[in-house]
Amino acid sequence: MTSLEIAAIAARLDEAERAGVQIGLISLEYPQATMDDAYAIQAALVARKIAAGRVAKGWKIGLTSRAMQSALNIDIPDSGVLLDDMFFADGATIPAGRFIQPRVEAEIAFVMKVPLAGEATIADVLAATDYVAPALEILDTRIRRVDAATSKARTIVDTIADNAANAGLVLGESRFAPEEVDMRWIGAIVSRDDIVEETGLGAGVLNHPAAGVAWLAHRLARYGGAILPGEVVLSGSFIRPIEARPGERIDADFGRFGRVSARFA
Repeated sequence: MTSLEIAAIAARLDEAERAGVQIGLISLEYPQATMDDAYAIQAALVARKIAAGRVAKGWKIGLTSRAMQSALNIDIPDSGVLLDDMFFADGATIPAGRFIQPRVEAEIAFVMKVPLAGEATIADVLAATDYVAPALEILDTRIRRVDAATSKARTIVDTIADNAANAGLVLGESRFAPEEVDMRWIGAIVSRDDIVEETGLGAGVLNHPAAGVAWLAHRLARYGGAILPGEVVLSGSFIRPIEARPGERIDADFGRFGRVSARFA
């Protein structure tokens, strides 16, 4: 894709979010688009938001489960950028109309204390982490999931370009030193209005949530970047996305690691 096409798509995605109206599939309009093109669109979109006053606060990692990767016919995760206006307090009410089609996932969030880049190992990730916390990620899509005319579903190009379907996050109040817990066995029971919808374990994220953070450090290093101190990294979901409809409360019970919830107005 050309630089003009990339900028135009970024502008359309930005407007779609503000207007609450989805755009068509990028992968259908530009069938030749690559993952590099998609990340270029994402970067242009984030740059627009930063120019408008937003502040980058971290990263989200997606497509970390085999089921989600198989659905998109890929074998690697993807990533997006967390911005300051995406953060909600535990127990917050999400304003009506804030998102188009919100869905929620349970994750383990890493908060970093030193930079991390390059060929990081799980041990490197743990050493670079200040603490981990339970979290909910709020997903949204500014691109239609399926094209009505062709029945074509969105691809990895659409997802990455749309900031990896990133929309918001809720951090739980619990804090744990990463070396003190086996994150493969951190689990969550996720309920919608007290009805259990999903359960899962941290091992569902690339066999260890820190593996996703290591992947991100390597990907960023390819472009001269790094995960920085103080940044929050959502390591990837270990449940399927749960639709969050108006008036519903989503609650994730992480057992001894705490709870985190949000209500959608």
